[in-house]
Amino acid sequence: MDGRIIGKVKRVNGPVIEVSGITDAMMMELVHIGEAHLIGELIKLAGDQATIQVYEDTTGIAPGDNVYGSGMPLSVELGPGLIGTIYDGIQRPLEALKEMSGEYIEKGITLPGLSRDKLWTFIPTAVEGAEVSGGLVLGTVKETERVVHKVLVPPDVNGTILSIVPEGEYHVTDPVVVLSTSDGEKELSLRHYWSIRKPRPVKTRKPLNIPLITGQRVIDTLFPLAKGGTVAIPGGFGTGKTMTQHAIAKWCDADIIVYIGCGERGNEMTDVLQEFPHLVDPRTGMSLMERTILIANTSNMPVSAREASIYTGVTLAEYYRDQGYHVAIMADSTSRWAEALRELSGRMEEMPAEEGFPAYLPTRIAEFYERAGYMETLAGEEGSVTIIGAVSPPGGDFSEPVTQHTKRFVRCFWGLDRQLANARHYPAIGWLESYSEYLDDVAPWWEQNTSAPWSKARAEIMELLQKEVRLQQVVKLVGPDALPDSQRFILEVCTLFKNAFLQQNAFDDIDRYSTTEKQVRMLQVILTYWHRGAEAIKRGATIVKLRHLKVIQDIARMKLNIPNEDLSGLDKLEARLERAMDQLESIYE
Repeated sequence: MDGRIIGKVKRVNGPVIEVSGITDAMMMELVHIGEAHLIGELIKLAGDQATIQVYEDTTGIAPGDNVYGSGMPLSVELGPGLIGTIYDGIQRPLEALKEMSGEYIEKGITLPGLSRDKLWTFIPTAVEGAEVSGGLVLGTVKETERVVHKVLVPPDVNGTILSIVPEGEYHVTDPVVVLSTSDGEKELSLRHYWSIRKPRPVKTRKPLNIPLITGQRVIDTLFPLAKGGTVAIPGGFGTGKTMTQHAIAKWCDADIIVYIGCGERGNEMTDVLQEFPHLVDPRTGMSLMERTILIANTSNMPVSAREASIYTGVTLAEYYRDQGYHVAIMADSTSRWAEALRELSGRMEEMPAEEGFPAYLPTRIAEFYERAGYMETLAGEEGSVTIIGAVSPPGGDFSEPVTQHTKRFVRCFWGLDRQLANARHYPAIGWLESYSEYLDDVAPWWEQNTSAPWSKARAEIMELLQKEVRLQQVVKLVGPDALPDSQRFILEVCTLFKNAFLQQNAFDDIDRYSTTEKQVRMLQVILTYWHRGAEAIKRGATIVKLRHLKVIQDIARMKLNIPNEDLSGLDKLEARLERAMDQLESIYE
């Protein structure tokens, strides 16, 4: 902050402040209001009048208070030390603020996003005299046990290295490189700033043909998500949006997780903050916080900071993508973000559109999801940002504007079903309204990396599920006994598939995560039962005989009894099923 006065407060309307006498200010500039130096952002300019969105409680601000300009947009500080930190919506480190001000954050109090006291071991990889451009790697820092942080040239900087420090310990603010640029000499440290509303540049976008493996069977097998893809998880209160995101955050094969608690209840976010440090990363055996950044912006925090938190999270994700990492963002929930937009728009007296949301809501949603993608970075590496956005439609109504507009901009949709949640079927992702447009893109990966034909098996089980829906309507009218055995067997197989495959126990050591190979093999066993059973019924076998085969009980429990490391149990199970079917068919020959 350079401390120059750019105007005076004219009117205070909650988090929106009108300022008069504006001089030397720019749109989206970071400003400070009053002697408490509350953080705000200049969002509207008209002559010498301006409107400012304030990210803190404005109680006590009065007309005539000074407004100070910073000369830069609202930005985040990027460098080593982000991983494992808990931030608020404008990148203030909450744990450090608690030490500084106690249980309640005082107004105007702020701290930099990165610690100024911690020393980092910098290992240079660039050499003196080298020509460097934005995005290239200057050196590395070991940030956590599993994350090697690459110190990058800021994207908008080019030049020749005049000097670079030797290997050693440095603070994030210490100059490590001196560049000769067209504007003269420029010092670079371990950190740099980037505007949260401006996407970081990349070389090219690449096709999305590698799935993000989550270990959740209903997702990976039925509705896969590609790395660099976008997905919406809509669902009413209590249907398991947050639980689904927790499971994905823990088990997915992304390198870095950015979890944005945007406007959710404080106690729900408290659970996340307390649980995440104790969760163990299954791949390394260390704390999950070793690869996680948390942004906590609960419903009782200033509403305008909620609007900024989404952009803060995606900018941090893009920074690690530029280092060649695969990053997954959990945004929980974008509905609360949209509500913040609605409140701020109302206070600025803008013309409302449907359900009171501003007319630019679809544009903002699109801008956010467009920042996902599988990219070739400026340094020539590959990285991705995958966005998993929860949507909380009031009353579980999927026809409301946020859900409808989100559906337009995402290519994957995991609709949570209230009936499944009430029946304790988790994940409660409904297989009728959910879809994935990444099926054709990721199919070659599945065929190459698993032993069974995934696309064909998936299409066959989805067709059975569709048939089951139509048959259930008949059953409601006339009862199951009116159906022939061939149709009752469809209901039987689908019930087995739902219980033995789609339902997953997050608290069971074996069932909470399934490898891709286990998933396709389990699906293959169920389809073998379908094929052989349908054939046996044609030959005269009854549904009662099929239902009482002993092997069916073992198929129902295979998800709990057969570990990912040893799938030979599935081979034995399928062989037993084949023998049982052979014996049954021999009776009717």
